[in-house]
Amino acid sequence: MNLRTIFFAWLDNSIKEKEYSETQTELKDSIDWIRVVPFIILHVSALTVFVVGFSWPAFFAFILMFSLRAFTLTAFYHRYFSHKTFKTSRVVQFIFAFIGATAVQRGPLWWASHHRKHHVVSDTKDDCHSPISNSLFWSHCGWFLSKKNFSTDYNLIKDFCKFPEIKFIDRFDIIAPLLLAIVLYVIGESFFNAGWQFLVWGFVLSTLFLYHVTFSVNSISHLWGTRRYVTKDFSRNNLLVAILAFGEGWHNNHHYYPASTRQGFYWWEIDMSFYILTFLSWFGIVWDIQTIPKKLRESNKRS
Repeated sequence: MNLRTIFFAWLDNSIKEKEYSETQTELKDSIDWIRVVPFIILHVSALTVFVVGFSWPAFFAFILMFSLRAFTLTAFYHRYFSHKTFKTSRVVQFIFAFIGATAVQRGPLWWASHHRKHHVVSDTKDDCHSPISNSLFWSHCGWFLSKKNFSTDYNLIKDFCKFPEIKFIDRFDIIAPLLLAIVLYVIGESFFNAGWQFLVWGFVLSTLFLYHVTFSVNSISHLWGTRRYVTKDFSRNNLLVAILAFGEGWHNNHHYYPASTRQGFYWWEIDMSFYILTFLSWFGIVWDIQTIPKKLRESNKRS
């Protein structure tokens, strides 16, 4: 592959998907080291915080960018695109698909298709991000750096493939984070004379923190925590992950009844995404929010 093709492969995921689909039987779990480079650079870039320093406006940008994208991944990439636990309009669907892509965790079709497969084969040898059948590192972040898991299984996400704007975001998922980085720099430079500081705090640090909070749902929430319900996997409820990941840490609840928008089944189980979605429903932005029936909630519990 020449340099020109490599460059365009960064912009257009379909180039790599075509390449990998032609050699799928040979891929196994080999790492795509060229695509790992930005992942490593982003982590190393966190050290620049000691160069740009601290300010309250930049810290606010960090909190805002983390919170907005954590909610979007949790509520829309997971509970909407993956499980269809509520409904929304095509416009809102597009907006949150784009916001989710700024998290640099690929597009909504790729994200949801892999998650749907996870529920079918959870914690078996076919579950690519299980810490039970794989190593902790692999379940946390190794699996999505592999060539084997780069492609989107469109057969698993046919319901959303019919929207060309969603397919565009998924195919060119690098556009959203690049635009966010530029916007943060321009805002920081224009209003606070601190473009690089806003870029580091608002994009680099918030993206890294969001990475490892999101990844922990796959890794930590299948190893540490409590198991209220009998499920076929090793999913667990983890309070810390639930707080940081806007409700995703109630993972045993979720694997027991994935059709529920609300993953904190009881009032004391904090689920920020559900609270925000409920608020949005008051204005008709989302609707048909699903919860677990009380009879099911109280049954099939571990003794």
